[in-house]
Amino acid sequence: MRIGIIGPIGSGKSLLSKKLAAYYHCALLEEPVEKNEYLPYFYNDKETFAMLSQNAFYSSLFLLMWKTKENPNVVCDSTLFSNLVFTELLRLEGIMSAMEVALTYAIADEHLKRIPDLDLQIVLVRPTEQLFKNVRKRGRTIEKGQEDYLKFHYANYYDVLRRIFKNYKVPEKRVLWLELEDMEEEAEFARIVALIEKCYAEAIK
Repeated sequence: MRIGIIGPIGSGKSLLSKKLAAYYHCALLEEPVEKNEYLPYFYNDKETFAMLSQNAFYSSLFLLMWKTKENPNVVCDSTLFSNLVFTELLRLEGIMSAMEVALTYAIADEHLKRIPDLDLQIVLVRPTEQLFKNVRKRGRTIEKGQEDYLKFHYANYYDVLRRIFKNYKVPEKRVLWLELEDMEEEAEFARIVALIEKCYAEAIK
């Protein structure tokens, strides 16, 4: 199955995708966000680099998905829909202009036409305090001093994602809203796998 992991900053996308890829012995598609040279510039000057960084992320992720489009078993630690959430949030926050957002959507639409749909979109659901705790724990230098940006991100993320799913007519049965505890706990990971397999079975009927 082709799985996409979606969630706000610090929700555990990388950890879950790695664990699922290992569990299912399938390819892991990792979005190279941390290695993207635009990211530090974006955090330092969002108005200047929002559109540039967004489209750099789209392009790099699209290429990874294109290269694996024939592979029936892939776990993606991000999706193009996940990236569109950032575009919408940047628009709502007044950082990206209407013209920049329209152009970004046009590029994303062209990307989406050229890659297969994911069988399952897994949305990681975490309370805000846990998200902040996770971000502080991983200690990325570029995320320091971004509390206001993250607060807005967390307050609006899930509502925006629901609108995007609706606009792109993503079937509800192909979306798993997954509330998480400690994924390193054996029982918790077993629960997650059981929910994924149940949702996948319903999605492919």
